[in-house]
Amino acid sequence: MPWEAVRRLLGQAAEQVAPTIVCRVEVGGEVVFEEAYGWLDPERRRVPASVDTLFDLASLTKLFTATAFLRLVDQGRVALDEPVAGALPECDGEHPILPAEDPLTKELVQPDPDWSGRTVDATFITFRRLLTHTSGLHAWKSLYKLRHWPPHFPMGDAERQARQQEAFQAVCGCPCIYLPGQGYAYSDIGFILLGFAVARLAGEEGLDRAISRLVTEPLGISAHFNPQPDAWRRAAPTEFCAWRKRRLQGEVHDENAAGMGGVAGHAGLFATAADVCRLGRLYLAGGENLLSAELVAESCREQVRTPEGVRRGLGWLLPSEPNPSCSPAWSPEGFGHTGFTGTSLWCDPERDLCVALLTNRVYHGR
Repeated sequence: MPWEAVRRLLGQAAEQVAPTIVCRVEVGGEVVFEEAYGWLDPERRRVPASVDTLFDLASLTKLFTATAFLRLVDQGRVALDEPVAGALPECDGEHPILPAEDPLTKELVQPDPDWSGRTVDATFITFRRLLTHTSGLHAWKSLYKLRHWPPHFPMGDAERQARQQEAFQAVCGCPCIYLPGQGYAYSDIGFILLGFAVARLAGEEGLDRAISRLVTEPLGISAHFNPQPDAWRRAAPTEFCAWRKRRLQGEVHDENAAGMGGVAGHAGLFATAADVCRLGRLYLAGGENLLSAELVAESCREQVRTPEGVRRGLGWLLPSEPNPSCSPAWSPEGFGHTGFTGTSLWCDPERDLCVALLTNRVYHGR
């Protein structure tokens, strides 16, 4: 492998795209490349990045939430095709089909005229559809604005619990944008809801404890929500947040996750490249002793293919046309995910290959 070309590319990216970068490549479970580029204080070019730098994983958090849920499936506590309302009765009832807020532009997106004014029976919103982003739920809702949450950080336990309850009530009653199973919308709301379901099914007070017990502790990795103050300095900073009026470091970038106290099913985890690869290795190895081989295969196979060419497994993104976020050279059997802050994990079973590329590309703005 011509690693010099990789080093040159990543070095240039640290100067022009993202000031902090760590790349880790594993083949057959062995580390063949792991290097860090850039700075944690790029303005003064101080505190060089290291392979132990923590990154805000953003939507890579969804992979940990999905893995925790799949463990509960293996334990017989829930089924993939069970309605979400079976675990969360608060979601039961009719959900109206209404215009949705675009996650990026914040403008309203209108539903298909054929669906406008209709309602969705909650029994059709299943866990499989949450995992494949086909539940019909809105992609995004600015909960942090609707609930008028002040941008406190760090946050006390009592305030965090109160905000979690407010968010739970909001997503349980969230409208839909299309009929379940008849469309596709990458939904943070769906994974926030999944996170609440995981906590309840696991019998834990919060998703952070559920993911710790079901995923990170068994894998022996340090990924966690809300890093302790002594770890903030080794976290890659993200952007200057207009809502919080401060540069973010050791504090989750996603506003809804931040408003919920840093813990959510769609975003909030911080981890190293080694941590992220460890999760990928779990799936490449067929589940090891944590997940059944059958459920791993089910999660990594194509569940959905949109007219635009997006392919989805259970939680996982699969190589998609016309512009895959992995590489055109990736095998069709590959699986991975990306995160808005500039993070990605991609695995290729054909090569027994796992690549974690963690960056803070939002440092300079969105």
